Amino acid sequence: MTEATLTSTSASPTARQVWTRTRGIVLAVVILLAAAVAIAAIRSGAQHGRLDPRSADPYGSRATAELLGDRGVSTRVVTTLDEARSAADADTTLLVAAPDLLTDDQQAGLRAATKNSGGRTILIAPDSPSLGTLAPGVTADPAISFRSTLSPSCDLPAARRAGSADTGGIRYSTSDPGADVCYPSDGLPTLLRIPASTGNGDTVVLGAPDILYNNRLDKQGNASLALQLLGSRTHLVWYLPSLSDTSATDAGKKTFLDLLPSGWLWGTLQLFIAAGLAALWRARRLGPLVPERLPVAIRASETVEGRARLYRKANARDRAATALRSTTRTRLAPLIGVSPAQAHAPEALLPALSARLDGDGQALHALLFGPPPSDDAALISLADQLDALEREVRRS
Repeated sequence: MTEATLTSTSASPTARQVWTRTRGIVLAVVILLAAAVAIAAIRSGAQHGRLDPRSADPYGSRATAELLGDRGVSTRVVTTLDEARSAADADTTLLVAAPDLLTDDQQAGLRAATKNSGGRTILIAPDSPSLGTLAPGVTADPAISFRSTLSPSCDLPAARRAGSADTGGIRYSTSDPGADVCYPSDGLPTLLRIPASTGNGDTVVLGAPDILYNNRLDKQGNASLALQLLGSRTHLVWYLPSLSDTSATDAGKKTFLDLLPSGWLWGTLQLFIAAGLAALWRARRLGPLVPERLPVAIRASETVEGRARLYRKANARDRAATALRSTTRTRLAPLIGVSPAQAHAPEALLPALSARLDGDGQALHALLFGPPPSDDAALISLADQLDALEREVRRS
């Protein structure tokens, strides 16, 4: 059989076959990527300029800044810790839009600057990562408020004048007996005003940013509460933490794993578990071989030649010689009256064969049960001798 014939019967899949098998997976991946890009684009468009007093988007706070400007309160946006610390004084309200984005060192530096400044510090929806430093004595409850609009239920003048407002979000508790606790949800407040230990300064903890959004400012008493909380001083400094701030690059003594959110660690663990289950599902079971119907009929000559090429490529002359001798013994046994079960037993096969041919038993033993050939020429000679032996038995 020629090399061209072997090439044409190759079992390797063609490019068309590969595409047919994988096009479903490729299509699913493309759809997932397109959906992810679309969702990201929609979410980025809706959340653009979130809590930014320069943004007129629904989640921006430009309307709040303009209303404060009409009342003589100046608004200045800062994005670095140094700017926020230098602006802290008795005539300034410092609003921290995302306290949880600050590193431990940033939180400590900001607290040191505002603690005795005499001004007001407003923390928007702070949680456990920042409360311990920026608002000592305040803790966040794990369960958030299920209601957005809440009633003041406190004596804080600003809250009483504003009435109901959309403060429902994170709920807090405090150990400070002089704190004003307002807008409770299931017994825990969503707004706290904690007076400073010295001076006229205070810290306001707000459980949700809704009262500052452009699209929520005209709802309930949101505008009144926002203007009173943010307009208590002449100047308002709006601190939007930024990754470009050099003070944010200092991770302190945290390791790489400490910087990863807990969700990523749980997600990685779930991926490993899923991979293990998939491996068990797809693993081959150990057991007896099961015959499988081939999709096409393959001629015996092609199988023999293919197996011979594999033996030759691996220099497996011992295996090739064993296969030749075993096959010859199997065919000779019924011709000389030996049962197939005894075909590979020298003590049964050789005496019957010697009696049939009147030959030398030692020569027959070396031919049918001898050592493997040392080179390819010896292997070819062995095949010829075995073929000649079988022809002689058939003629006798």
